Order: sequence, then C-alpha cells, then structure tokens
Amino acid sequence: MQIASSLKSKVALILLFSNIHFIYSSQLKEKDPVLRLAVIGLVHDHVNWIFNRQEKDVKIVGIVETNKNAISRYQKKYSLSSDLFFESYESLYKTVKPDAVSAFNPTKEHLDVVRYFAPKRIPIMVEKPMATSYKEAIEMAELSKKFNVPLLINFETSWYESTYEAKRLLEASNFGSLTKMVFNTGHPGPEEIGCTPEFLEWLTDPILNGGGALTDFGCYGANIATWLLNGETPLRISCVTKQSKPDRYPKVDDDTTIILDYAEKKVVIQASWNWSHNRKDMQIYGTKGYVNCKNANDMMLMTNERIGEKKHIAPPISKTKKDPFRLLYEVVYNNYVIDKYSLYSIENNLIVSKILSLAKESARTQKTQSW
Repeated sequence: MQIASSLKSKVALILLFSNIHFIYSSQLKEKDPVLRLAVIGLVHDHVNWIFNRQEKDVKIVGIVETNKNAISRYQKKYSLSSDLFFESYESLYKTVKPDAVSAFNPTKEHLDVVRYFAPKRIPIMVEKPMATSYKEAIEMAELSKKFNVPLLINFETSWYESTYEAKRLLEASNFGSLTKMVFNTGHPGPEEIGCTPEFLEWLTDPILNGGGALTDFGCYGANIATWLLNGETPLRISCVTKQSKPDRYPKVDDDTTIILDYAEKKVVIQASWNWSHNRKDMQIYGTKGYVNCKNANDMMLMTNERIGEKKHIAPPISKTKKDPFRLLYEVVYNNYVIDKYSLYSIENNLIVSKILSLAKESARTQKTQSW
C-alpha cells in the first residue's frame, strides 16, 4: 500500500532521532528571569491553561490570531490588551522577539509554526498530537534537529501524578511481567461538552485535525505506552473506527479502537467522543496483578486476589512534571534535558505519529498494518 511503503521508507529516520537530547544553549545570563512567551492561536480551548496559570515566571508578550470571534472572547474573558495581538508570525517576531512560543492552533498548522520559528532558534511547544501525519512529524523533527531548537509536545496526561506512579510501580516489578495495557480516553463529544465554535470547526475537520476521535484521543494511549515501553514499537497495528453520531460529526470518526501488537504484550486504545462521561484512565496488567489509574491521582492496585483491590493515591510530582510551562521555562533557562522517549519528546511523538497514521490506514483498508 502506498502509505505503508512510504512509512517504511521513513523508518530509518526514527533511528536518526533516537539519540536526540536537546540542551538549549542561549545567552542565559543576559535573559530576564521571566520567560517571555508568545501564544500562537486562540482556537484551541486548551489555551485557557496558560491564561489561568497563576505563577509569575512566564509572561505572555504576544498572541498571533486572526479569528475575530476568538480574539473578542479572550480579550473580554482575560482583559487582554489589544497591543498583545498580531496577525502574523513575522509581525510578532519583529516586534517582541519572544523567548519561546506555545501553539494552540489547528494541528495541521503545527508544521508552519516550526518552519517559521525553528530557524530563528525560538523554542516551541505544541499541543498534542504532534502533527496530522507521520510525514509532517518527520519534517518538524528534522527542523528541530537542524537548528538545534527544542520542540516539546504537550499532553494533559503528562501532568498526571498517576502516570508517573504507574511507571514507578511497573519498573519495581510489583505486578510481574507486563502483558497488556488498556487506555480509555475521551468524552461525550466536543459539541456536547461545549467546545467553542472556533475549536469545534477545525477539531471536526479531517484535514485540520487529521481525523476525529482517533487523532484527538488515540494519541494519549500511544504516547504513554511508548514511554512506559521505553520506545519499543509495535509489530502490527489494527484499528476500527465508527461514526456513532454521523448527523453531528459527518466528516470524521467519533469512536475508535486501536490495537497495538508487540512481541510479548498488547496495547488497546479506546478513543471516543461517545463516552457517557469525561475520562482519561488506563489499566496496566502484569503476570502478578494490575494497576488501574482512574484519573490524575486515584489508583487501584491488585497484587493478591484473596485480599482484592487496594486504593492508592499517587504521590506528588515535581513542578517541572506538573506544569508544562514550567518545563518549557526550565528548557529555555536552565538547560533542562528532554529525555529520549519521554512524554514530551520528539522521539516518543514520532512513534505516536506513525502509530496514528498506520491506524488510519488500517481503518480505511480494514486490514492490519505492519510496522
């Protein structure tokens, strides 16, 4: 198949980036201790995260947006000065020269952000997923490497205490050898939960988002699984998509199941805009028990069937892990190293992008795809 052969031809590039550990070297002593951040786009509802952040170590110095409705909404909501707004990357850069940029625009436009800011050595963070295709992700990684500029991919689950506690328990062999992971991610639907019209417009567009629930929520499980497995890639990918609400979401899938078949384990990703409630939970099964991460903090552990499940609260994590903007600050100012295959890393998210691309091809052809 054309996409499969194209993807196979790019496998070597995974190896090319497998040893990337970015240490961003800037003139740190000449920098202000406050990170001067530019926001790229207001049409992703996750942008509220940066506006609601209370810490003073990051300051928004500019916003690139042309959607008048979005501009008006956020100006009123957060009392933003008109001087903050720019219509292009170029006008923003020439006027404020930010220390870093954080992208909250359509996923399809992430590549444009990297194409513009990477040559100017401006560190970049984009919202998940990295790109709408594996081809786009490769170009983003190549630009990051060429100009030695950090590129981070932000997932909400990267801030979860339970995500890190699950890895610690797994590495401690509390549950024996890993056999299966199940990820359940999604919500009742973007329209149902009240996403803004600007967000809804591109989120349900197969070009701008790369798909529906498959790309929107399938990426979470692929990201965490790749991290927990230290970069191991699946041998085969199978995917089934469904349109449960075609009248509401006629262009994209709203319910997806992805199965990743590894040499000695299996990963099941259930991504949906048709859940009865919001959820981002995962179950990790081993030969001696399992861990159920119910949310960011609450967990259930099973190591003895006679005793049964035990409640477990994930311990606190560092500020750098809990706050993506603090992480970006540390990368820019304190030479923080993004570890290979970590949740924010290029290496991890290249694998995620390939998983999603092969999943889409599997759903289209109704055939299992080989890595």
